[in-house]
Amino acid sequence: MLEQELLVPSLFQRHGIDQFKGADNDTISMRVEGILPFHDYAWRNDRSTPIQFDEYAERKIAVSFGGNSYSAVKLTDEQNHFDITEWSRLLRPQVRAVGRGLQRRAVKTLTSQQYNVTIGKAAQNLRGALIEARRVLNAFHAPDESRYLLVGSDFESALLADDKLNLASNVGDSIADSVLRTATIGERYGFRIVVDQTIPSDSAYAFASSGFIFLSGAPAVPQSVPYGATTSFEGLALRWIRDYDSLYLQDRSVVNVYNGFRSVTDVLVGWDEKNEKEIISSGEHFVRGIRLTLDGRSDYPEAASELAKITGVSDAKVWTPSGMKAETDPANS
Repeated sequence: MLEQELLVPSLFQRHGIDQFKGADNDTISMRVEGILPFHDYAWRNDRSTPIQFDEYAERKIAVSFGGNSYSAVKLTDEQNHFDITEWSRLLRPQVRAVGRGLQRRAVKTLTSQQYNVTIGKAAQNLRGALIEARRVLNAFHAPDESRYLLVGSDFESALLADDKLNLASNVGDSIADSVLRTATIGERYGFRIVVDQTIPSDSAYAFASSGFIFLSGAPAVPQSVPYGATTSFEGLALRWIRDYDSLYLQDRSVVNVYNGFRSVTDVLVGWDEKNEKEIISSGEHFVRGIRLTLDGRSDYPEAASELAKITGVSDAKVWTPSGMKAETDPANS
Protein backbone atom coordinates (compact mmCIF):
# COMPACT_ATOMS: atom_id res chain seq x y z
CA MET A 1 0.00 0.00 0.00
CA LEU A 2 2.85 2.39 0.73
CA GLU A 3 4.29 1.82 -2.75
CA GLN A 4 1.01 3.02 -4.23
CA GLU A 5 1.18 6.32 -2.33
CA LEU A 6 4.74 7.45 -3.05
CA LEU A 7 5.70 9.43 -6.12
CA VAL A 8 8.65 11.76 -5.54
CA PRO A 9 10.46 9.37 -3.10
CA SER A 10 10.17 6.61 -5.72
CA LEU A 11 12.28 8.72 -8.09
CA PHE A 12 15.17 8.90 -5.60
CA GLN A 13 17.94 6.38 -5.03
CA ARG A 14 16.98 4.14 -2.10
CA HIS A 15 18.97 2.82 0.84
CA GLY A 16 17.95 0.67 3.80
CA ILE A 17 18.49 0.81 7.55
CA ASP A 18 20.92 -2.03 8.37
CA GLN A 19 24.12 -0.07 7.73
CA PHE A 20 23.04 2.59 10.24
CA LYS A 21 22.76 0.26 13.23
CA GLY A 22 25.30 1.30 15.87
CA ALA A 23 26.37 4.38 13.88
CA ASP A 24 27.32 7.48 15.86
CA ASN A 25 24.52 10.08 15.78
CA ASP A 26 22.62 7.80 13.38
CA THR A 27 25.01 8.91 10.63
CA ILE A 28 27.21 6.89 8.29
CA SER A 29 29.88 8.03 5.86
CA MET A 30 29.45 6.70 2.35
CA ARG A 31 32.81 6.46 0.58
CA VAL A 32 33.03 7.93 -2.91
CA GLU A 33 35.90 6.96 -5.19
CA GLY A 34 38.49 9.68 -5.68
CA ILE A 35 39.31 11.28 -9.04
CA LEU A 36 42.78 11.55 -10.55
CA PRO A 37 43.86 13.49 -13.67
CA PHE A 38 45.95 11.91 -16.40
CA HIS A 39 49.27 13.29 -17.64
CA ASP A 40 51.39 12.93 -20.77
CA TYR A 41 55.15 12.26 -20.78
CA ALA A 42 56.99 13.40 -23.89
CA TRP A 43 57.88 10.54 -26.21
CA ARG A 44 61.65 9.77 -26.39
CA ASN A 45 62.48 12.80 -24.23
CA ASP A 46 65.87 13.26 -22.58
CA ARG A 47 64.50 12.25 -19.16
CA SER A 48 65.57 15.54 -17.60
CA THR A 49 62.11 16.18 -16.13
CA PRO A 50 60.43 13.79 -13.67
CA ILE A 51 56.88 12.60 -14.05
CA GLN A 52 54.21 14.34 -11.98
CA PHE A 53 52.67 12.67 -8.94
CA ASP A 54 49.21 13.49 -7.59
CA GLU A 55 47.67 13.12 -4.14
CA TYR A 56 44.81 10.63 -4.00
CA ALA A 57 41.92 10.97 -1.59
CA GLU A 58 38.45 9.48 -1.38
CA ARG A 59 35.46 11.60 -0.45
CA LYS A 60 32.98 10.79 2.28
CA ILE A 61 29.31 11.76 2.14
CA ALA A 62 27.57 11.93 5.51
CA VAL A 63 24.10 10.37 5.39
CA SER A 64 21.77 10.48 8.39
CA PHE A 65 18.39 9.20 9.42
CA GLY A 66 16.42 12.24 10.48
CA GLY A 67 12.74 11.31 10.53
CA ASN A 68 10.21 9.00 12.11
CA SER A 69 6.93 9.39 10.25
CA TYR A 70 3.91 7.76 11.85
CA SER A 71 0.15 7.52 12.11
CA ALA A 72 -1.45 6.58 15.45
CA VAL A 73 -5.16 5.84 15.95
CA LYS A 74 -7.32 4.84 18.91
CA LEU A 75 -10.34 2.64 18.30
CA THR A 76 -13.03 2.20 20.98
CA ASP A 77 -14.88 -1.06 21.63
CA GLU A 78 -18.02 0.45 20.14
CA GLN A 79 -16.20 1.46 16.97
CA ASN A 80 -14.57 -1.95 16.75
CA HIS A 81 -17.88 -3.80 17.02
CA PHE A 82 -20.25 -1.57 15.05
CA ASP A 83 -18.27 0.75 12.78
CA ILE A 84 -14.94 -0.70 11.66
CA THR A 85 -15.21 -4.47 11.55
CA GLU A 86 -12.03 -5.05 9.52
CA TRP A 87 -8.61 -3.76 10.48
CA SER A 88 -7.67 -3.32 6.84
CA ARG A 89 -10.15 -0.44 6.64
CA LEU A 90 -8.12 1.36 9.31
CA LEU A 91 -4.68 0.28 8.13
CA ARG A 92 -5.07 1.67 4.61
CA PRO A 93 -5.68 5.32 5.68
CA GLN A 94 -2.82 5.03 8.18
CA VAL A 95 -0.41 3.83 5.49
CA ARG A 96 -1.58 6.59 3.17
CA ALA A 97 -0.96 9.19 5.88
CA VAL A 98 2.61 7.96 6.38
CA GLY A 99 3.11 7.92 2.60
CA ARG A 100 2.00 11.55 2.34
CA GLY A 101 4.48 12.45 5.07
CA LEU A 102 7.33 10.86 3.12
CA GLN A 103 6.12 12.56 -0.05
CA ARG A 104 6.19 15.98 1.64
CA ARG A 105 9.70 15.46 2.99
CA ALA A 106 10.93 14.36 -0.45
CA VAL A 107 9.34 17.40 -2.11
CA LYS A 108 10.96 19.70 0.44
CA THR A 109 14.37 18.13 -0.29
CA LEU A 110 13.84 18.56 -4.03
CA THR A 111 12.46 22.10 -4.07
CA SER A 112 14.80 23.57 -1.42
CA GLN A 113 17.94 22.37 -3.20
CA GLN A 114 20.30 25.13 -4.39
CA TYR A 115 20.36 24.53 -8.15
CA ASN A 116 23.30 25.84 -10.18
CA VAL A 117 21.14 26.34 -13.27
CA THR A 118 17.57 27.56 -13.74
CA ILE A 119 16.08 27.60 -17.24
CA GLY A 120 13.50 30.38 -17.42
CA LYS A 121 10.79 31.34 -19.93
CA ALA A 122 10.38 27.69 -20.89
CA ALA A 123 6.74 28.28 -21.89
CA GLN A 124 7.87 30.16 -25.01
CA ASN A 125 9.81 27.16 -26.38
CA LEU A 126 9.17 24.00 -24.37
CA ARG A 127 10.92 21.66 -26.80
CA GLY A 128 13.99 23.88 -26.81
CA ALA A 129 13.95 24.12 -23.00
CA LEU A 130 13.97 20.32 -22.66
CA ILE A 131 16.84 20.03 -25.13
CA GLU A 132 18.72 22.71 -23.19
CA ALA A 133 18.09 20.82 -19.94
CA ARG A 134 19.62 17.73 -21.52
CA ARG A 135 22.63 19.76 -22.75
CA VAL A 136 23.27 21.22 -19.30
CA LEU A 137 23.05 17.85 -17.51
CA ASN A 138 25.36 16.34 -20.13
CA ALA A 139 27.83 19.20 -19.60
CA PHE A 140 27.63 18.54 -15.87
CA HIS A 141 28.34 14.84 -16.59
CA ALA A 142 25.20 13.83 -14.73
CA PRO A 143 24.46 10.09 -15.07
CA ASP A 144 22.53 9.22 -18.23
CA GLU A 145 20.43 6.49 -16.64
CA SER A 146 17.17 7.14 -14.77
CA ARG A 147 16.75 10.79 -15.67
CA TYR A 148 13.42 12.35 -14.74
CA LEU A 149 11.62 15.58 -15.54
CA LEU A 150 9.24 16.17 -12.63
CA VAL A 151 6.70 18.82 -13.61
CA GLY A 152 4.01 20.79 -11.79
CA SER A 153 0.39 20.89 -12.94
CA ASP A 154 0.66 24.07 -15.06
CA PHE A 155 3.91 22.83 -16.60
CA GLU A 156 2.19 19.55 -17.47
CA SER A 157 -0.66 21.38 -19.22
CA ALA A 158 1.82 23.37 -21.30
CA LEU A 159 3.70 20.20 -22.31
CA LEU A 160 0.53 18.34 -23.30
CA ALA A 161 -0.65 21.30 -25.37
CA ASP A 162 2.63 21.60 -27.28
CA ASP A 163 2.31 20.00 -30.74
CA LYS A 164 6.08 19.76 -31.11
CA LEU A 165 6.34 17.37 -28.17
CA ASN A 166 3.23 15.27 -28.90
CA LEU A 167 3.27 13.57 -25.50
CA ALA A 168 1.04 10.56 -24.93
CA SER A 169 -0.45 9.62 -21.59
CA ASN A 170 -0.22 5.89 -22.37
CA VAL A 171 3.34 4.84 -21.50
CA GLY A 172 2.94 1.09 -21.94
CA ASP A 173 2.80 -1.95 -19.70
CA SER A 174 6.54 -2.02 -18.99
CA ILE A 175 6.13 0.54 -16.19
CA ALA A 176 5.05 -0.89 -12.84
CA ASP A 177 1.37 -0.52 -11.98
CA SER A 178 1.82 2.14 -9.33
CA VAL A 179 1.42 5.85 -8.77
CA LEU A 180 4.49 6.38 -10.98
CA ARG A 181 2.71 4.82 -13.95
CA THR A 182 -0.33 7.03 -13.45
CA ALA A 183 1.81 10.16 -13.18
CA THR A 184 4.05 9.44 -16.19
CA ILE A 185 3.00 11.36 -19.31
CA GLY A 186 5.76 10.30 -21.70
CA GLU A 187 9.48 10.18 -22.42
CA ARG A 188 11.43 12.77 -24.36
CA TYR A 189 15.14 13.51 -24.86
CA GLY A 190 16.24 10.98 -22.24
CA PHE A 191 13.77 12.15 -19.56
CA ARG A 192 10.83 10.24 -18.18
CA ILE A 193 8.31 13.05 -17.69
CA VAL A 194 6.30 12.74 -14.49
CA VAL A 195 3.69 15.11 -13.05
CA ASP A 196 3.28 15.87 -9.34
CA GLN A 197 0.63 18.07 -7.74
CA THR A 198 2.67 19.00 -4.66
CA ILE A 199 5.57 20.85 -6.33
CA PRO A 200 5.16 24.47 -7.58
CA SER A 201 2.72 24.31 -10.50
CA ASP A 202 4.84 26.44 -12.86
CA SER A 203 8.12 24.62 -12.21
CA ALA A 204 9.88 21.47 -13.36
CA TYR A 205 12.97 19.66 -12.08
CA ALA A 206 15.26 17.71 -14.39
CA PHE A 207 17.49 15.34 -12.43
CA ALA A 208 19.17 11.96 -12.31
CA SER A 209 17.72 9.54 -9.77
CA SER A 210 21.13 9.26 -8.10
CA GLY A 211 21.07 12.99 -7.32
CA PHE A 212 18.90 12.38 -4.25
CA ILE A 213 18.94 9.65 -1.61
CA PHE A 214 15.85 8.28 0.15
CA LEU A 215 16.53 6.28 3.29
CA SER A 216 13.86 4.14 4.92
CA GLY A 217 13.69 1.37 7.48
CA ALA A 218 11.16 -0.31 9.72
CA PRO A 219 11.71 -0.04 13.50
CA ALA A 220 11.95 -3.32 15.37
CA VAL A 221 8.76 -4.74 16.88
CA PRO A 222 8.85 -4.51 20.72
CA GLN A 223 8.46 -7.83 22.51
CA SER A 224 5.94 -6.25 24.89
CA VAL A 225 3.22 -5.65 22.29
CA PRO A 226 0.69 -8.44 21.63
CA TYR A 227 0.74 -7.85 17.90
CA GLY A 228 3.41 -6.37 15.66
CA ALA A 229 4.65 -6.82 12.12
CA THR A 230 7.14 -5.34 9.70
CA THR A 231 7.28 -5.67 5.95
CA SER A 232 9.65 -4.49 3.26
CA PHE A 233 9.19 -4.12 -0.49
CA GLU A 234 11.81 -2.75 -2.89
CA GLY A 235 13.64 -0.84 -0.19
CA LEU A 236 10.50 0.45 1.55
CA ALA A 237 9.63 -0.81 5.01
CA LEU A 238 6.91 -0.19 7.61
CA ARG A 239 6.14 -1.33 11.14
CA TRP A 240 2.61 -1.88 12.42
CA ILE A 241 1.93 -2.49 16.11
CA ARG A 242 -1.37 -2.98 17.95
CA ASP A 243 -2.25 -3.23 21.61
CA TYR A 244 -5.21 -2.72 23.94
CA ASP A 245 -5.56 0.01 26.55
CA SER A 246 -7.73 -1.61 29.26
CA LEU A 247 -7.99 1.66 31.24
CA TYR A 248 -9.98 3.29 28.44
CA LEU A 249 -11.33 0.15 26.70
CA GLN A 250 -9.83 0.92 23.32
CA ASP A 251 -7.43 -0.51 20.76
CA ARG A 252 -4.37 1.41 19.62
CA SER A 253 -2.84 1.12 16.17
CA VAL A 254 0.50 2.70 15.20
CA VAL A 255 2.16 2.61 11.78
CA ASN A 256 5.61 4.19 11.40
CA VAL A 257 8.83 4.25 9.38
CA TYR A 258 12.31 5.68 9.93
CA ASN A 259 13.36 7.88 7.01
CA GLY A 260 15.89 10.39 5.77
CA PHE A 261 16.54 12.43 2.62
CA ARG A 262 19.58 14.20 1.19
CA SER A 263 21.12 15.37 -2.09
CA VAL A 264 24.41 14.17 -3.60
CA THR A 265 27.24 16.54 -4.56
CA ASP A 266 30.12 15.77 -6.93
CA VAL A 267 33.72 16.66 -7.69
CA LEU A 268 33.95 17.61 -11.37
CA VAL A 269 36.52 16.83 -14.04
CA GLY A 270 37.05 19.24 -16.94
CA TRP A 271 39.52 19.96 -19.73
CA ASP A 272 41.83 22.96 -19.98
CA GLU A 273 42.08 23.62 -23.73
CA LYS A 274 44.86 26.19 -23.38
CA ASN A 275 47.20 24.00 -21.35
CA GLU A 276 45.83 20.70 -22.68
CA LYS A 277 45.34 19.06 -19.33
CA GLU A 278 42.56 17.85 -17.08
CA ILE A 279 41.37 20.00 -14.19
CA ILE A 280 39.54 18.74 -11.13
CA SER A 281 37.27 20.97 -9.06
CA SER A 282 38.51 21.87 -5.60
CA GLY A 283 34.98 21.97 -4.22
CA GLU A 284 31.85 19.84 -4.48
CA HIS A 285 28.85 20.91 -6.52
CA PHE A 286 25.28 19.71 -6.94
CA VAL A 287 25.13 19.00 -10.66
CA ARG A 288 22.76 16.05 -10.94
CA GLY A 289 19.70 18.27 -11.30
CA ILE A 290 18.50 21.64 -12.58
CA ARG A 291 15.29 23.67 -12.37
CA LEU A 292 12.99 24.94 -15.13
CA THR A 293 10.22 27.55 -14.92
CA LEU A 294 7.47 28.50 -17.36
CA ASP A 295 8.25 32.17 -16.77
CA GLY A 296 11.00 34.09 -14.99
CA ARG A 297 14.64 34.57 -15.88
CA SER A 298 17.32 32.00 -16.54
CA ASP A 299 20.13 31.67 -14.03
CA TYR A 300 23.49 30.11 -14.93
CA PRO A 301 26.85 29.97 -13.12
CA GLU A 302 29.00 33.08 -13.31
CA ALA A 303 31.53 32.84 -16.13
CA ALA A 304 34.40 33.20 -13.65
CA SER A 305 33.22 30.46 -11.29
CA GLU A 306 34.95 27.11 -10.94
CA LEU A 307 31.82 25.29 -12.09
CA ALA A 308 31.53 27.41 -15.24
CA LYS A 309 35.20 26.98 -16.11
CA ILE A 310 35.05 23.20 -15.88
CA THR A 311 31.67 22.59 -17.54
CA GLY A 312 31.39 25.53 -19.94
CA VAL A 313 27.86 26.16 -18.63
CA SER A 314 27.99 29.86 -17.78
CA ASP A 315 26.37 33.21 -18.47
CA ALA A 316 27.94 33.03 -21.92
CA LYS A 317 25.37 30.34 -22.75
CA VAL A 318 22.24 31.63 -21.05
CA TRP A 319 19.04 30.07 -22.33
CA THR A 320 16.50 32.23 -24.13
CA PRO A 321 13.30 31.00 -25.82
CA SER A 322 15.06 31.10 -29.19
CA GLY A 323 18.12 29.24 -27.95
CA MET A 324 21.50 30.11 -26.47
CA LYS A 325 22.70 33.65 -26.91
CA ALA A 326 26.04 35.32 -26.26
CA GLU A 327 26.14 37.73 -23.34
CA THR A 328 26.73 40.63 -25.75
CA ASP A 329 23.69 39.78 -27.89
CA PRO A 330 21.09 42.58 -27.46
CA ALA A 331 18.32 39.97 -27.66
CA ASN A 332 19.56 38.58 -24.38
CA SER A 333 19.62 41.87 -22.49
